[in-house]
Amino acid sequence: MSLKQTARHRCFAGTVEVYQHHSTACNSPMAFSIYLPPQANTERCPALYFLSGLTCTEANFITKAGAQQYAAKYGIVLVVPDTSPRNTGIAGEDERWDVGTGAGFYVDAICDPWSRHYRTYSYVVEELPQLIGREFAVDSNRQSIFGHSMGGHGALVCAFKNPDRYRSVSAFAPICAPTQCPWGELAFKTYLGSNRDRWNAYDACELLSRTAWDRPLLIDQGAADTFLEQQQLRPDLLQQACEKRQLPLTLRMQEGYDHSYYFISTFVGDHLEFHAQYLTN
Repeated sequence: MSLKQTARHRCFAGTVEVYQHHSTACNSPMAFSIYLPPQANTERCPALYFLSGLTCTEANFITKAGAQQYAAKYGIVLVVPDTSPRNTGIAGEDERWDVGTGAGFYVDAICDPWSRHYRTYSYVVEELPQLIGREFAVDSNRQSIFGHSMGGHGALVCAFKNPDRYRSVSAFAPICAPTQCPWGELAFKTYLGSNRDRWNAYDACELLSRTAWDRPLLIDQGAADTFLEQQQLRPDLLQQACEKRQLPLTLRMQEGYDHSYYFISTFVGDHLEFHAQYLTN
């Protein structure tokens, strides 16, 4: 599997690099950004994967969140995949912003024609970590995951379905119960069909009833986030599910903050510190 480097920038004594490669899982080209801290020059470092939200690419988090300074401090590699395959030729792929291009929802589609390319769950959980572990100075036994909005949903699902693969998980304004919100219902019906039992396999609140995940969660949610009013995020349902499982949850409602990267950049240092507790010990 060949990697094509498309960008490289010096940053906090490490490097931000951007790559393209052919994905077997998605049967198409995929892109990712990676931040290699200075420690990666002399040792294999833990990896922290960030999953971005609707309409984003591999570039948004790495250029806007300001996470590199904290990754350099703790010696953590940041990996940021794109949110979907692109230019696959699927009819209607680019017609909406909430399904298709930029909206893979971190599921493995089973409905045609999406099933031919939109297998972003397998890409994130299996294919990409194998590639990263092979090509970069990463300790594959130490990895964690976090994300924003659609990517927050993805991070929670990946962690809950694979508690042996991830040491920690956190999220910014995640879509906590996609089976019970308009965004999730549209995406799941498109990619997974009308059988709601299949949807439950990608719903964090549903997964909490049967996952072996037993480690604390950190969730930041902007109290001025307009998507709260639209019932797209439902942190209340995640809180209820955690209480039922007696799973430690730190849910911080941040007054005055919205859904943007201004919100993420304000609290991203706390999330890097949270993950460092699990990745660097």
